Amino acid sequence: MQFHSLSKGERELALRHTNRWKSRDLIIYDRGYPSYGFINEHIKRDVDCLIRVTTASFAIAKNFIAGGKKSLITEMKPNNRHSFKDKDYHKDSFLKVRLIRVDLPGGEVEVLITTLLDSQRYPAKMFRELYFLRWGVETFYNELKNKLKVEHFTGYSQVSIQQDFFCAIFISNLQSVIVNDLTDELVIQNQDKQYNYKVNTNLSYGFLKNRVLELLCEQAPLDKVFQELETLFLKHTIPIRNNRTVERQVGKYRARTRPKVTKNQRDAI
Repeated sequence: MQFHSLSKGERELALRHTNRWKSRDLIIYDRGYPSYGFINEHIKRDVDCLIRVTTASFAIAKNFIAGGKKSLITEMKPNNRHSFKDKDYHKDSFLKVRLIRVDLPGGEVEVLITTLLDSQRYPAKMFRELYFLRWGVETFYNELKNKLKVEHFTGYSQVSIQQDFFCAIFISNLQSVIVNDLTDELVIQNQDKQYNYKVNTNLSYGFLKNRVLELLCEQAPLDKVFQELETLFLKHTIPIRNNRTVERQVGKYRARTRPKVTKNQRDAI
């Protein structure tokens, strides 16, 4: 795990994982990643990528939508306004990429850009489900930010931030362990019900955070605390409604204010 300042961009940090890439891997990215240099790094290493594109700021995607096609192989050129110093490409270079149109139930249109060019082997209709494989990553980010409040740091130092972050990860992992242990009980509980039910993630974090000190400090028998948590988890479940569509709230969290960290001492200067 590495921590960096806000001056480091998503693409730069993502490329620090290249030592873990393997030939013919497919890496799926959300918005914010598509660029000539970023995609070029994948092609050089024989690694495929699939990236969601923001049509408002990506010219070839905007033109693709206007054309009305479901899939299109096109040429992507580097941004001439950027410096080509120390780059292995120049202003006249180009990459062959494929654009995929995905129509969402609410009428919205998403555009994906990929290096998977073979339309026979990779038909356009498979990409909606393929991109959805990233959804687990996005929902986990949501849990970290909005349920575990990982951005509400208790201090300004690197040690404080690392401590808070790893505490949040510990709580998340512990919750997952308990939920996994309840798999059989949930199967029995779901019998003869219209829907399958799962543990309410938000409430389960609350139950766990209120008892984690007892677990760590052994103020109560561990078996008793775990049994109490499992009972609470099973009591508070929510139905799984497959294929349910919810209207997407664009920019839902964009206007939120950053958490304020109260200093416990005066600045030295």
